[in-house]
Amino acid sequence: MTTSKIVLRGATVVTCDEQDRVIRGDVLVSGDRIEAIGRLVVPRGAKIVDARDHVVMPGLVMAHVHLCQALMRGMADDMPLLDWLRTRIWPLEAAHDERSLRVSAQLGLAELLRAGTTALLDLGTVHHHDVVFDACARAGIRVLGGKSLMDSGQGVPRRLRQSTRENLRDAERLSKTWHGKASGRIHYAYIPRFILSCSEALVRGALERAESEGRAFHTHASEHAGEREAVRAALGADDVVVLRRWGMQGPHTSIAHAVQLSAGQIRALARAETRVVHCPSANLKLGSGIARVAALRKAGVVVGLGPDGAPCNNNLDPWVEMRHAALISAGRFGPGVLEARDVLRMATIDGAKVLGLDHEIGSVEVGKRADLVVVRMDDVHVAPTWDPVSTLVYASQARDVRHVLVDGRFLVQDGELTTLDAERVAAMARQQARRLARRAGV
Repeated sequence: MTTSKIVLRGATVVTCDEQDRVIRGDVLVSGDRIEAIGRLVVPRGAKIVDARDHVVMPGLVMAHVHLCQALMRGMADDMPLLDWLRTRIWPLEAAHDERSLRVSAQLGLAELLRAGTTALLDLGTVHHHDVVFDACARAGIRVLGGKSLMDSGQGVPRRLRQSTRENLRDAERLSKTWHGKASGRIHYAYIPRFILSCSEALVRGALERAESEGRAFHTHASEHAGEREAVRAALGADDVVVLRRWGMQGPHTSIAHAVQLSAGQIRALARAETRVVHCPSANLKLGSGIARVAALRKAGVVVGLGPDGAPCNNNLDPWVEMRHAALISAGRFGPGVLEARDVLRMATIDGAKVLGLDHEIGSVEVGKRADLVVVRMDDVHVAPTWDPVSTLVYASQARDVRHVLVDGRFLVQDGELTTLDAERVAAMARQQARRLARRAGV
């Protein structure tokens, strides 16, 4: 933990607090916390960061990411979900070794951090997840994540399929080893991949352990029409219905995608307090459809935002996700149904709620963790900044991110990563991607 004081001076502070306040002034960071906001007297010895013509905002929270897939960018284009998984993604994940997985995680983290992501929910592959947590710890980012749980399923490679007991044993070990590490930045989640690759015993076991250990539970659900029909054929009902029957409820549970939901299923998710993560770019690229985000929010469901994986996006860029979320909602359901401020909240405070960390992050408020992003507002593509929230959602880009802080520590300073060497990571990624593809035979 750092003990220095930092003043972000003269900024437009977009707080994402309960009132969605926008404050003209300064932000004082003391150690790992936000100490004061407003027109401030600079404490003696404080580091001053000139934030005039900049927005200071909460760090972005990407609530559904696959770091293990960052090396697979461009290897699985123009395919529907189940074919995409069975012919490309699962064989590639099965081919990972510790070295390729570490580089994949570093590649994803470098892209996410440089774009202003300070916290994420990461879905791992089946093996070697220790190296992903280690990469996150070294990079300094905040993460909720876990290994993928799979004990069945058509087309699942043998290497990715463990027994129910092995899955839960390995997950328990990871939970005990990593939860709370890296000064509390690492949090464990039990993550059955999706219902077509998991037995009832595995899902129930994951839910029971999440409940008893105070951990999160996350899975994919209601993503693609083909998946929906396969689930109905196998189980006689939609996946969200079956998951609820097996015990999925409570604010510590969340599902990604939720594209194929009926109105009744939306209401049931709200009653169960299960959170949802919207992945607009991935849903478009895989042809899954457009989630009814406004209807989910109106029903009382907390909705976060995520880029999903590099091979189904192909970016890990929160600014692209915000813009896509706003535009496809307007195009499908009408302008104003999902406003810019709603989308920004999905990428900040509501994402923090999905992670169960909204008491610590997700808004710029005194006493919260100093997970902050400083964004330029002086370039031609964002001028004039008439409404900073609108500008952030509709016009800002990853290249506008100047500084990124997590726990008061600069992870990006003047646009450059401080804990990762971007050029070295990219070079290693090119090498490891070739080796991974050869091992997978794709």
